[in-house]
Amino acid sequence: MNVDYTDQVVSEIDSLISLLRDFPDGEKKKIVEMARIMADAIGGGKVVFTAGNGGSAADAMHIAGELVGRFRRKKIRGYKAFALTVNSSVVTALANDYSYEDVFSKQLESMGTEGDVLLVLSTSGNSANAVKAVEMADSLGMVSLAFTGGDGGRLASIAEKSLTVPHQDFARIQEVHMVAGHILCGLVEDMLVNGRS
Repeated sequence: MNVDYTDQVVSEIDSLISLLRDFPDGEKKKIVEMARIMADAIGGGKVVFTAGNGGSAADAMHIAGELVGRFRRKKIRGYKAFALTVNSSVVTALANDYSYEDVFSKQLESMGTEGDVLLVLSTSGNSANAVKAVEMADSLGMVSLAFTGGDGGRLASIAEKSLTVPHQDFARIQEVHMVAGHILCGLVEDMLVNGRS
């Protein structure tokens, strides 16, 4: 028996459209503020580090990739960005020798410097390794940014800037995170090319 799932597809798309259409103005402004922070850091020769787990790890790598490989302005030199999720030997060694909670913070301890930026993505805002990464970033004098969901979780209270998607479904949250990530990368490019005012 063939089941027609078209209505389910329409419902999923409508849910995302509704969330984007009603996205709070205050959260939209945070994307601009985060872009300025990142553009200032990159303009000063600093590095943007990204991190997340699962789908958020993929989004973290995607954002770093857009900064390194360029988003829309392909003829301009790429920016210094690094996803803390990409080196499986480092991640597994740190998880084995310390704990999974330390896989991002230990990398920052090794590579992060004052003025660098950390962007963590967590749909709950409570991922323990993301929280520890923000704490490490703060201790190093880095700027910490977070993409979260729901009520923002712990990350919303400890990151210097936090974008919170007001929804409970991880899929919707991650979808909006990627929309925000693309906007963020485009703004960073525009700010660095045209000025950050």
